[in-house]
Amino acid sequence: MKKTLYIPFLLITLITTFITGCSKSFLELKPRGTDLEGNFYRNEEEIFQGLVAVYDVMQWGNSGGYTMPMPLLTVASDEAHAGGSDASDQPSWVAYDNFTLNPNLGPQSGLWSKNYTGIYRANLLLTKMDGATLSASFKARVIAETKALRAYFYFNLIRWFGNIPLITGPIPTSELYSQTQAPPEDVYAQIEKDLNEAIPDLPLTIPVSESGRLSRSAAKAILGKAIMFQNDNTRMTQAAQLFNDINTSPVYRLLDNYGDIFRPDNQFNAESILEIPHSNLAAWGDWGWINGGEGNVAPQFIGMADYNGATYSAGWGFAPISLALANFMKDDPRFEHTIIDGLALRAGGASYNDRYQNTNYFIKKYAPLQAFRSAIGTAELNWPINEIEIRLADTYLLEAECLLRSGGSATRAGQLLNAVRDRVDLGPVAATLDNIYNERRMELATEGHRFFDLIRTNQATAVLGPLGFTAPKNNVLPIPQAEIDLTRGSLKQNPGYPQ
Repeated sequence: MKKTLYIPFLLITLITTFITGCSKSFLELKPRGTDLEGNFYRNEEEIFQGLVAVYDVMQWGNSGGYTMPMPLLTVASDEAHAGGSDASDQPSWVAYDNFTLNPNLGPQSGLWSKNYTGIYRANLLLTKMDGATLSASFKARVIAETKALRAYFYFNLIRWFGNIPLITGPIPTSELYSQTQAPPEDVYAQIEKDLNEAIPDLPLTIPVSESGRLSRSAAKAILGKAIMFQNDNTRMTQAAQLFNDINTSPVYRLLDNYGDIFRPDNQFNAESILEIPHSNLAAWGDWGWINGGEGNVAPQFIGMADYNGATYSAGWGFAPISLALANFMKDDPRFEHTIIDGLALRAGGASYNDRYQNTNYFIKKYAPLQAFRSAIGTAELNWPINEIEIRLADTYLLEAECLLRSGGSATRAGQLLNAVRDRVDLGPVAATLDNIYNERRMELATEGHRFFDLIRTNQATAVLGPLGFTAPKNNVLPIPQAEIDLTRGSLKQNPGYPQ
């Protein structure tokens, strides 16, 4: 395993990197060096490059320890174990898996650094807009996208850490090391403000040439989720309406075949609302700066170790599926599209090496596939498999949940719930919260939703308690100790962790 140096986020305010030159897809980039900030952001081309730099952070999977959200959150939930060669292979993943986190051990440094880098770049771009020569329509859309991206990064941070600094502009040099945490309600207020201001100026549809840019529906989905995560039932009607706007839009539909959602040759399909693109066009090979490439390292991470056989490519053996999830899904039609049955592969002549916490079940939705293994650069760093963060079945089930929690239409909730089931030829069930939660567990398994679903619905203690979870401590990660040290204690550690 290669590792990269972790840079505390406050120091990133002293560094400006511009990635330029778009190819066929919006985020398939070829780095071409750097420009000084003072000579940049003068026109639409340069402002657009600054916007791409904000988007680029969404792709990062190694900002100080491997922190790809989908497998990491799958491991944090009851869906998978840490895996790897042994407990010392990726100790931060093991710590999240069994909740033995401390301020110096866990994935928190990478997650903190990544999201604050995105926020810094967004803040910088917003300060440069008035000094550039821009058309009104171009300026309005870029401001909207940048604010929505800032809200996206803050929503990640508030869910992972709970108590965070709220920074919406450049930090004066005198205040670099004296940042303090804002009340969570202030952070949520900023998230909602940014998204509400962004939504009117975001497009309803995204042309193929701009795949990866935020649509109005993507911003509404993030806003609906942010409202839900605050767990105020009096606001569930508001969230339900946001999801309803998406769910009744002619832009989206449930795909007929569940397995087609995850095919790498079916990217940005009609069910995808927020999707982070990845590419092998950069032919990346620099292990010391994995974030410089455009590939998705998560498939390599979760693939079967030393695999030899058809269909799949060898990986590193992390995030083996738990027996709890495999047994829960064994009779569900989505099992075959969600979970690889390793013993069945072995019975057919394939082979792989058992790794730490092996269960012989593996993540399938974004597994490394031979057909998509890069022939250029370092293949392990160049998987062109996208991350689908929000899709229509997710927003169907969220609207259904909001309706029941707000006393809305149970009939409409049942229609949404059973549309998701009907797609995989399952019969209807009653519209109850338990049935919706069970459906989310099966429909969205291994896609990074389960852990936060358990937190926001207050089920984490019951489900994860036997795995070491303690509430409210493990509802959030510890603040990285390096950040507390850098600010000389201005940042305070989250309750329950060593101070």
